[in-house]
Amino acid sequence: MSLEFVKSVVGPDMSAVDALIRERLYSDVALVRQVAEYIVSAGGKRLRPMMVLLSAEALGYRGGHHRELAAVIEFIHTATLLHDDVVDESSLRRGRDTANALFGNAASVLVGDFLYSRAFQMMVSCGSMRIMQVLADATNVIAEGEVLQLMNIGNVEVDEAGYVQVIQYKTAKLFEAAARLGAILCEADAATEDKLARYGMHLGTAFQIIDDVLDYSGKQDDIGKSLGDDLAEGKPTLPLIYTMRNGTPEQAQVVREALLHGQRDKLPEVLKAVQACGALDYAHATAQREADAARAMLAELPENPARLALEALAELAIERDR
Repeated sequence: MSLEFVKSVVGPDMSAVDALIRERLYSDVALVRQVAEYIVSAGGKRLRPMMVLLSAEALGYRGGHHRELAAVIEFIHTATLLHDDVVDESSLRRGRDTANALFGNAASVLVGDFLYSRAFQMMVSCGSMRIMQVLADATNVIAEGEVLQLMNIGNVEVDEAGYVQVIQYKTAKLFEAAARLGAILCEADAATEDKLARYGMHLGTAFQIIDDVLDYSGKQDDIGKSLGDDLAEGKPTLPLIYTMRNGTPEQAQVVREALLHGQRDKLPEVLKAVQACGALDYAHATAQREADAARAMLAELPENPARLALEALAELAIERDR
């Protein structure tokens, strides 16, 4: 099943969410509007807000709060992107100049703060302390994940468990929250809520692993960022960790030196090493296991188009090239 099928299941709701996002982006401060609109209009797959809508629909939700919460999730995600690009000194995202490249670091950080605070204003309107707790906890864990990643920059001793902890905190946690929110809105039992949350965690983990694989196997025009960004930033992602642990001494040394010193100019040598030792195949297989685990969490949900769409997202996370 394609992304078009997924979008068709939540088409009207996503149109309403997009309209709500633009409505709630409004600020009397012109620069806030300008920066926020720039990054939101860059598009993206909107996977996280779609997960809120799909998880709610899969359980038969008939209210309207799922749209508000889908927009909240997208605002939190967008705020993290603004802050990430400043920390990583990125200049390209989704094939366009990053907001910090156009407007400066200060504006990007402050507008990210605006989006976080606007998200919390919006979640209050749902009138659920449980929802606020889930989103507050998720936002806090994401921040911890960003700091963990920062601490690991240039660290050639990070193992796979340490890598997984970082990506589950900084990326998968928001996927988990998005899927959990649908269950909460439907007042599902604890077991159903837990399974949807675990679906989101597994899916988000698979998604990020593939994202990291694409930095060493994708094409710049496809992935929308500069190839070798992770290497230049000194990020020990799974392909590099595997090569350092399982490659030949020569392959491991190439990666260690390039990672330790953030040497983008060594990218051709690193690419050769990670491809030759099977690191990309290993990482892809690891992501596939996570996607399979995500689908397994849906087995007891009612059979309906929303459940099929959730299953499709797990496959699409693996098969994508951007």
